[in-house]
Amino acid sequence: MSVRHPIVSVMGHVDHGKSTILDMIRGTEVVSREAGGITQHIGATDVPIDTIYKLCGPLIGDRKFTVPGLLFIDTPGHYSFVTLRTRGGALSDLAILVVDITDGVKPQTVESISILRKFRIPFVIAANKIDLIPGWRHHEMMPIGQSLAAQDPRVVAELDERIYNLSGKIFDQTDFSADRFDKITDFTKSVAIVPVSGKFGEGLPDLLLILVGLAQKFLEAELRTEEGPGEGTVLEVKEERGIGTAIDSIIYKGTIRVGDQIVVASVRGEPIVTKVKGLQRPKALDEIRDPTQRFDRVKEVSAAAGIRIVAQGLENAMAGGTVRVAADDLEELKDEIRRESEIKAELAEEGIIVRGDAIGSLEAFAFECRKSELPVRKIDIGNVSRKDVVEASHFDNPLHRAIFAFNVGVNDDAREEARELEVKIFENDVMYRLLEDYQKWCVERKIQLEADRRLEVVFPGKIMIMRDHVFRMSKPAIVGVRILAGRIRPGQGLMKLDGRSVGKIKSIRSGESSLKEAIAGHEVAVAIDEPTVGRQIDVEDILLVDIPEGHVAELAKFGLKQDEAEVLEQVKEIKRKEKPFWGA
Repeated sequence: MSVRHPIVSVMGHVDHGKSTILDMIRGTEVVSREAGGITQHIGATDVPIDTIYKLCGPLIGDRKFTVPGLLFIDTPGHYSFVTLRTRGGALSDLAILVVDITDGVKPQTVESISILRKFRIPFVIAANKIDLIPGWRHHEMMPIGQSLAAQDPRVVAELDERIYNLSGKIFDQTDFSADRFDKITDFTKSVAIVPVSGKFGEGLPDLLLILVGLAQKFLEAELRTEEGPGEGTVLEVKEERGIGTAIDSIIYKGTIRVGDQIVVASVRGEPIVTKVKGLQRPKALDEIRDPTQRFDRVKEVSAAAGIRIVAQGLENAMAGGTVRVAADDLEELKDEIRRESEIKAELAEEGIIVRGDAIGSLEAFAFECRKSELPVRKIDIGNVSRKDVVEASHFDNPLHRAIFAFNVGVNDDAREEARELEVKIFENDVMYRLLEDYQKWCVERKIQLEADRRLEVVFPGKIMIMRDHVFRMSKPAIVGVRILAGRIRPGQGLMKLDGRSVGKIKSIRSGESSLKEAIAGHEVAVAIDEPTVGRQIDVEDILLVDIPEGHVAELAKFGLKQDEAEVLEQVKEIKRKEKPFWGA
């Protein structure tokens, strides 16, 4: 029985520095290559124990550890790491909760702690960006104790004050006791806060040493592994030049070998059964998601490790799904994987449609939608299809006629259909920007819908036929009018001050332009069907828009201008001579 790497998830509020801390530990620049500088997919990095000995230096002395290193998982948010599942629960053994010490506790920080508590995952708080404290003098990769000794006492006092405030906020909102790591005597009763600078590496030796120490002291029994068929989670499906489709995976249990038969979760529902043609392992400290060096080709890999698996038929493998070595009953194993591959999200009778490329990111996205009270009707992996567009077009709420494409494409026929059916497709590879773009669209869409509603309701209007502006006597009568109050539109009926109907406005023109509406103060030419000038109507006649009774209640919702309200009262007075409760 050997001891495997503890799997450590790095989590926290967006832009608080999760990937920057990992970049400093491994000496890479992955964060600079991410869309918008925000992690969108789950990556993995093996930090061997020899590297930890080197980085921690004098903090360790002659001590030796049985854990072979740490396997870090960098996640696209505070929630999505939980969607990396094993049959026993969450994939992570430990977690680092990154909090920007200049920004403090955010709602997502509190949610992260709640999730960690729910899954009983031990965690350490990395109080990041200490280099932004006014007056701080940075020292690259220096243990925090040595760095503090070199700081001005006022700067140290400022750091202590910020950590005190941070621990107070955490206790107030979560009931967790937290303190600076070097002041804790019992790590089972208090959460350790480690001041760090992801940019310069200060405090990172302390952070690594605490993680190794916690794993060694509290998790050694759980980290002992036996020989057996490998089990893992798919991080990402990739098309590799020269080898075809491969899957980046975390093997969290057992061993996987070249030639093994494996069963992989599929976006099509039916699990993929194939054989391992090749195993490629990233070099130590390199990132499986965005490597800087060529992978090593290996014959077998044991837990815990990040590995690229090459096999035939992986085109429809599900990111975030399960990969298992088939050692027992194949059909039973396929049934288990089908159940494990279901996207866990609350769906509504009506809501937006979400498409993405990974189960973990989709579940995280569904969580964000629920938090924003945005209902989701359908969520699935793969490109946006024409069927998605047609389904969205039938939703009753116009604000739900939207499709989110998170890091996936849109089929050509779907894009064309969306234009015709007025379905909005949002495309982005940054989760938070999708939500922001949707919220902005909702504001604009509501304004447009309000304008459309106003067009459907007949508003009050009063016009006067101008002298010397009769252009046609009848069929239709075309006359110049001045709008005295309110507004007029084509299709509206007109009546005289005694209530007699004189016909409908056929069109409105100003010069050579046709108008959909004319408002108070405008002088325009109107074509009116039915009347003849000199008989039913004449110059200097005052005409009112003939408002249908059913529209009166709707008008009350719009907040009429004073001139419109006065015309409405005039219409009511005329109508009530024949029908006393008209418009009441």
